[in-house]
Amino acid sequence: MSLRIGVIGGGGWLAGALLRPALAKGIIDPAALILSSRKGAVSGFEAWPAIAVTSDNQTLADGSDVVILSVRPGDLDQLTLDLRGKLIISVMAGIPAADLATRYSSDRVIRSMPNACAEWQQGFTPWFATEAVTGSDRDIATRFFAASGKTIEIPREEDLDYFTALTGSGASMPALMADAMIGDAIARGIAPEIAEMAVRQLMLGAGTTIALGAAKPGAIVREFYDYGGTTAAGLKAMMDGGLPQAVVDGLKAATDRARAYAIRQSAPDA
Repeated sequence: MSLRIGVIGGGGWLAGALLRPALAKGIIDPAALILSSRKGAVSGFEAWPAIAVTSDNQTLADGSDVVILSVRPGDLDQLTLDLRGKLIISVMAGIPAADLATRYSSDRVIRSMPNACAEWQQGFTPWFATEAVTGSDRDIATRFFAASGKTIEIPREEDLDYFTALTGSGASMPALMADAMIGDAIARGIAPEIAEMAVRQLMLGAGTTIALGAAKPGAIVREFYDYGGTTAAGLKAMMDGGLPQAVVDGLKAATDRARAYAIRQSAPDA
């Protein structure tokens, strides 16, 4: 991209996970990138010494055509900026596009929900664009997010709150199951290093099969369940134990938390 890009919160883990693949693939010109950090310094970008760093967010905004907001939603009230004429790309959970447009005086807002898998170029980033966003703006967002995985524009902004739970969690929810499996193996006398190796490889193989295989996840479950063997016995016990409902409950809780951010931000005293 030949445009100047500024990233507020550029020293954070999510910004780094998104930016490093885009820099490595030449999607972003390091000399046209500026990062802000309260400390005035960031790590993880040593391979691109041309990147500028500042502790002044308005200086960053004034020198940028595109401003990426990558801060905690709770820190938004401390961020006073004039972004008129800029394309705003938000990677924050729960903050509505209309609120960002009002706060920062720009109606060109793209709201997105990436995840930490972006660091491995295995991320999934759904995003929503306001009416004022141009075709060129959309191309910028598509190329930027595609550098770190798969991306798609969605028509309904409210769905981003659900995607915050469904995919924004990244590896954390599958990791919960992996951790339980490792713990059970260790409890049964398996050496910890062997248990961890086995489950990590299982997750890698399972993820590849689910992502790249022809069969849908539900069909994989039914195939093993209908076979009636040892795996079927395990699947039945998990289903009888409430695993599917626990997943639904977890997604609901995360979605509700994302929506709570929006409610707090829109409250009269916000």
